[in-house]
Amino acid sequence: MSEVTEKWSSLEETADYLGVTKDTIRSWIKKGAIPAHKVGRLWKFKFSEVDDWVKTGKSAL
Repeated sequence: MSEVTEKWSSLEETADYLGVTKDTIRSWIKKGAIPAHKVGRLWKFKFSEVDDWVKTGKSAL
């Protein structure tokens, strides 16, 4: 069974995906609200994790 590897997305791409500003994403990162991974100095995201976060309602807190 082959596993498809999901692309890592940047902060800018994630902000566009969710329709919010980069500052909003940074605020959520600071609060530990959004699933984000730090790679060096950059924050990276998996859209599948972000989608799950929104679907579970944790984004509304």
